[in-house]
Amino acid sequence: MKNSIYFDISKNELEAKKRLFDRVTKEREYIGYYDLPFQDTQNLKKLEKSLDASIDTVVVVGIGGSSLGTKAIYEFLKPANHLKRKLIFLESTDPLNLTNHIREIEFEKSHFLIISKSGTTIETISIFKYLYSLNNDAKKYTFITDPDSPLEDFAKSIDASYCNIPKNVGGRFSALSSVGLLPLLCAGINVDALLKGAKEIADGFFQEQLIKDHLIDKALFYAKNYTTYHINCIFAYSEALKYFCEWYVQLWGESLGKKQKSSAINVGLTPVGLIGPKDQHSFLQLLIEGTRDKSATFIKIDDFKDDLVIPDISLKHLEKLDDINGLKFHKLINMQCESTLEALQQHEDIPLDAITIQSIDEESMGKLIYYYELLTSLVGILIDVDTYDQPGVEKGKTILQNKIKKAQL
Repeated sequence: MKNSIYFDISKNELEAKKRLFDRVTKEREYIGYYDLPFQDTQNLKKLEKSLDASIDTVVVVGIGGSSLGTKAIYEFLKPANHLKRKLIFLESTDPLNLTNHIREIEFEKSHFLIISKSGTTIETISIFKYLYSLNNDAKKYTFITDPDSPLEDFAKSIDASYCNIPKNVGGRFSALSSVGLLPLLCAGINVDALLKGAKEIADGFFQEQLIKDHLIDKALFYAKNYTTYHINCIFAYSEALKYFCEWYVQLWGESLGKKQKSSAINVGLTPVGLIGPKDQHSFLQLLIEGTRDKSATFIKIDDFKDDLVIPDISLKHLEKLDDINGLKFHKLINMQCESTLEALQQHEDIPLDAITIQSIDEESMGKLIYYYELLTSLVGILIDVDTYDQPGVEKGKTILQNKIKKAQL
């Protein structure tokens, strides 16, 4: 993953950078996601191999951090790869959405992964109860949850397969844990290559290579300017990155939108996920001429692994567009990315940076996921929030639980 950065970072911040690096290094001792790239995947591979050969679909039942990261990786890799199995994601209690998805499922050829860190997620358990009422064969289900959770106890009670989420790994940081790796293994994705990419970023950062300075400089910019540039846009030039953008929105919003630890001040950075070239025909206008409260990161793919070409034909009344004849679509989309970036660069008060993904493969996505997790942790430290809790989300859960209790009276 190549990076280019246009932020103006002061050169007199060496001491601040050292303090930040030391704090992240200390945090690594008790926050679990940092070391996920170095895990052993053998037990997860055994679970995947235990699936019946007739299984061609794996249904992932989870919400938020239990599904978004997995979906981001799967949807990024799916278009350019012939995968072993299809993944279907059941993430919503919307009855129409649920009914539509269940129509797609052939139970005899499907296996179900029920994912809940706490083991008591209302949305996940509601969907599981419905599935279980349709098919209560314990062999059809594998449960992924925290050790000793109620969901693990249930799995043991019906003699179903289960595996645990590693200690101190929060939901939105769990894409590279069993939460993401087991479904991806079931789909036939090379999770060792995925972890290799993440490990390259981890090693580069903690061994103080170039990526360390890049990430720290970027985090310092966001933290120093979060009251001015409080909206952060990812402009991703591939439909394959659509669900990565959704994952980023949860990661950034849920991690950084908090009260500060040392004060009662509310802080945060609002994430926006955009897909080019589609959104350059809408949101770009706001970026260029709207309020100067937004920064943007452009993400493009160097190798799409697809050589689709615009046909060399001339159309009556459209002859002026014959310049595009013979142009490969992957070149066109990257030219669109570069043109949009150049248009924004003409405005010095719009902070920009760019990331180039080498190829649509596991290693590239592993790098991108870990890069953004690290960036989130760095910014969280700098703006003085607890990056890993979500008290606002918990309030909503408590209110929902009370409403459900009242509805049963």
